Amino acid sequence: MSCHDVRQARRAELPALLDLATAFYVEDGFTTSASQLRENLLVLLNSNDARIAVVCGADDEIVGFAITTLTFGLEYGLLAELEDLFVVPARRRTGIGRTLIDDSADWARSRGCRALELVVAPLGAT
Repeated sequence: MSCHDVRQARRAELPALLDLATAFYVEDGFTTSASQLRENLLVLLNSNDARIAVVCGADDEIVGFAITTLTFGLEYGLLAELEDLFVVPARRRTGIGRTLIDDSADWARSRGCRALELVVAPLGAT
């Protein structure tokens, strides 16, 4: 059981999400520009086929996020893909990542998905 509250990100939190996404992509060596990340986050925030889940600290500052999207494939039909998961370094190993993964799985089930795929980047060292 987790003590971390998770919820859907709000459009007004785009600047904070962009800061975290940029830090995540720099940390993992991705070269996507901040402007492209911003544009993609806006699409995801407005999509019914995506969930950006966040966990906030005591001061309501976002300390972690997960992005899960829906897709359709031949093998499973409707499935969800957990594409991005990031927790600020100071809050890692506290259960936030597990909470976000569990939330993605719950969301996928609620949407009728038969599977949840996880994307793991080969460059992620931590």
